[in-house]
Amino acid sequence: MINNMLTANPIDLSTRFTLSVNQLQCIRDDRILFENLNFSVASGEILQIEGRNGSGKTSLLRILCGLALPTEGSIYWQSEDIAALKGDYWENLLYVGHLAGIKTELTPLENLRVTQALMMKTTGIDLEEALKIIGLCGFEDVPVRTLSAGQQRRVALARLLVCDVPLWILDEPFTSLDKAAIQMIEGLLDAHAQRGNLAVLTSHHVVNCQHARCLDLNDLP
Repeated sequence: MINNMLTANPIDLSTRFTLSVNQLQCIRDDRILFENLNFSVASGEILQIEGRNGSGKTSLLRILCGLALPTEGSIYWQSEDIAALKGDYWENLLYVGHLAGIKTELTPLENLRVTQALMMKTTGIDLEEALKIIGLCGFEDVPVRTLSAGQQRRVALARLLVCDVPLWILDEPFTSLDKAAIQMIEGLLDAHAQRGNLAVLTSHHVVNCQHARCLDLNDLP
């Protein structure tokens, strides 16, 4: 069902997307989190960032989103520096942070309406259907503050079904989710990659996706 829904829109596999990192360094509080970091992610790939607590995983994702600056190095989207692209880059990505990033006084449905209004490109999916797929049927119209941590995480991740962008950047997307929900998100990731898109995520959970590979920040040379 997930794959059918995500592939409802026409797929243009002639468009190849690439996110690349060149000689990236990040220093926080006079401590080097990582340096000389180089990697690239292309269409059809899912990159899982691993590392011990404090190794810089969240800092790296924030840098990839343009929410923070690296101490040194550059990030390129389609071979162009994201510092120059700015809005043209941001409209191609969806970032779901470690915190849910949702309005707890609003309902799940209202939160998705806000997302839909803010995004340049949407999938066109019915928002109630998106909440049903994500496992929130019957909770569409209750305040988010009354939901469990796992349900609130599902509200945040429902944006994956609404936003039609090639690049997903996800910080610990499986936090507070049960086994069934984790498998569903893994299915979304695989379907996203099969459409010729790409994703970068952090997780302490072993991601069971056909298109996933790992980069451990603690194994850098």
